[in-house]
Amino acid sequence: MASDRIENTGTRPGTDKGIESTGTSKDAGSSGSSGSSGTSKDIEHTVDQLMDGLKADLEQLAAIPSIAFPGFPPEPLEEAHALLVRLLRKAGVEKVERLEFPDTAPAVYAEIPPPTPDAPTVLLYGHYDVQPPGDASLWQSPPFEPTPIEGGLRARGIADDKSNVIAHLGMLRVFGGRPPVGIKMIIEGQEEYGSPFDDYPPTDPERFACDAMVIADLGNLRPGTPTLTTGLRGAAEVVVEVRTLAEPRHSGEFGGAAPDALLALVRALATLHDANGDVAVVGLRREEWNGTGYTEEEFRSLASVEDGLPLIGTGGLGERLWSGPAITVIGLDAPSVEGAASAVVPYARAKLNLRFHPQQDPKEARDLLVKHLRAQRPFGIELTVTPGDTGPGYEAATGGPAYEAARAAMKRAWGKDADYVATGGSIPLVNGLAKAAPDAEVLLFGAQDGMCNLHAPNERVLFSELRNTVVAMAAFVTEYAEDFRRRTGGPEAGA
Repeated sequence: MASDRIENTGTRPGTDKGIESTGTSKDAGSSGSSGSSGTSKDIEHTVDQLMDGLKADLEQLAAIPSIAFPGFPPEPLEEAHALLVRLLRKAGVEKVERLEFPDTAPAVYAEIPPPTPDAPTVLLYGHYDVQPPGDASLWQSPPFEPTPIEGGLRARGIADDKSNVIAHLGMLRVFGGRPPVGIKMIIEGQEEYGSPFDDYPPTDPERFACDAMVIADLGNLRPGTPTLTTGLRGAAEVVVEVRTLAEPRHSGEFGGAAPDALLALVRALATLHDANGDVAVVGLRREEWNGTGYTEEEFRSLASVEDGLPLIGTGGLGERLWSGPAITVIGLDAPSVEGAASAVVPYARAKLNLRFHPQQDPKEARDLLVKHLRAQRPFGIELTVTPGDTGPGYEAATGGPAYEAARAAMKRAWGKDADYVATGGSIPLVNGLAKAAPDAEVLLFGAQDGMCNLHAPNERVLFSELRNTVVAMAAFVTEYAEDFRRRTGGPEAGA
């Protein structure tokens, strides 16, 4: 169970000035704002005034090496947590709590009550931990020294996910800490490595009860293209190993008859795909993708495909990347080339990562891969196959009022209709939140974009995407609150 240490001053802190939300009762408090109605023009003007402060806060947050992987110091995580608490209080949030779990960086939980009984509640999600920077020599500037680039900033974690955390804060500032909806915010501290928090929300459904949630751990397909992610592929891991000899034997004396473990493993791995590169494991779900996707030129650039090489698989890119399976060999235990002996290899092992259709059962998908491998007998040799962890996919329902409000808000922010995409990555907490609030609509969008180099050297965020995301979030809560009142029979905005 989580242990909650409430960090609540009991009095309202000083707040940033902003737009007065419509439909707000007098008892909800005033931010000392101009009292404007929250129109698109008002929101955009307010966001533009806030951008210098948001950029400065993002730069301060991105300078903290908040890595929650084993072997990294915990102090930066505490520093990032404390900074976010201060920023939330400055934005006008009175209730801020610290959620602690065993062996896990603390999460930030914040709450703003609905301004009126007929207003909906929106849950906002992001995370302040980041991936390790990897090989520092591949970075054009130190990964934790936020560096200006044309139109943005470069630093580890600045897109994934600190820009989205700042976007949430920006939305609160637009309304001076008093938005037209109730707010529940969770900013996780150990998303990248994984933690027990993934399974916590269903055990505390009251804390996470809401009408809609915005999972801001994603972004646009490309800069300037508003994008709603509607599907996440599931993930599973499997280890396959082969032992054929008690120890290595001279390849000249024994090669050709002694069973080679590495040859057997390679032969088994080759059965996972057909001649075109499509996954050949029977039963893994694959469907045509009808949403927006990358062009082949964009994908080649993003994936750093060498010139002249073909892509693998058949069908559209969306089908190969999002609505169909993928199997990747992510680790291989075998003798290295450097210093290799002239010997028959006695033992070899591979770790496989499986990505599967958002709606396929995780255990079913993993077990289909296990079954396929156990059925292989390369050169008559039996394989040892060990099932690993699984993570479910997710597919959102897109026909509800929150999606309608989000589409309208994103069009206001970017000036064009939003596209629907899926992603091959995973956000473990999404399913836990969906179980805790099963009737809530789940929206996935944010300030990242497909070219931001997340999890790679030279990660960056564009200020135009951050600005438009804040506008979209503010417009979304405005649109959603007005529609919610209409549907539930409450007073019209401004009444």
